Amino acid sequence: MRINVKERKKMTKFLLLILTAVFAFSSSAFALDQEVYPVKGTHKGGDIKPAQAYQMIKDNPEHTFVVDVRTRYEYQDIGHPEGAYNIPWKFYTTNVGSRGYAKVLNKNFCRDLKARFNTKTDTLILMCRSAARTIPGATAAVDCGFKEGKVFNLLGGFEGDKVKDKNSPFYGQRMIGGWRLEGLPWTYKMDQKFIYQPDLK
Repeated sequence: MRINVKERKKMTKFLLLILTAVFAFSSSAFALDQEVYPVKGTHKGGDIKPAQAYQMIKDNPEHTFVVDVRTRYEYQDIGHPEGAYNIPWKFYTTNVGSRGYAKVLNKNFCRDLKARFNTKTDTLILMCRSAARTIPGATAAVDCGFKEGKVFNLLGGFEGDKVKDKNSPFYGQRMIGGWRLEGLPWTYKMDQKFIYQPDLK
C-alpha cells in the first residue's frame, strides 16, 4: 500500500505528538519526589503557577501583563512568553568573576515599571528563569506603588527547576515545571513593543 506525501506528513506529526507526550510523562516520572513549584522566599506580592497566570491573562488581557525580569540576553536567546515585557532586574557587566560575568541591579527598575504599566489598574506577573529574581522584584514592584494583590511571582519561572535526583537521566537539567515546559505560548521573536524600551532611545 502506497502512502502519499500528505498522509505521510500527518503520520509524522502524529508520531511526534505521541513521542512528546511520552517524553513529558517520563521526565516528570523521574522526579516524582521533587516538588514542582516550591515557594523560594517571601515577598510582598502573591505566588502563581504558570497555568493560572496564563488563565489570568486570557481573562483580562488589557490589564494583566507578564514582566520578564531576566537579562536582555536571556529574553532574546532562550525565548520568552508571547507578549512578555522585558524589564531586567539585573544587567550583565563586563566584569568577570568566579562564575562568569558579574551582574548589577537595574537602578531604574521602579521607573521602568511605571513607564510601562498603571499602578492603579494593572496586574503584573513577574517572571525570571526559575522564580528566584522575582522574589525581590515583586517586593520592589509593591514598594514602587503597585497593589499587593496585583503583583505575582511566577512559580517555576520560564525554564523551571533542575532535576535533583542523581539517579535520573535528567539530573541537573531544567525539567521541573515552568512556563515553557507546561507548553504555554512562547517565542524567540523580538518585538520592539516588548523589548527593554530604554534600548530604543
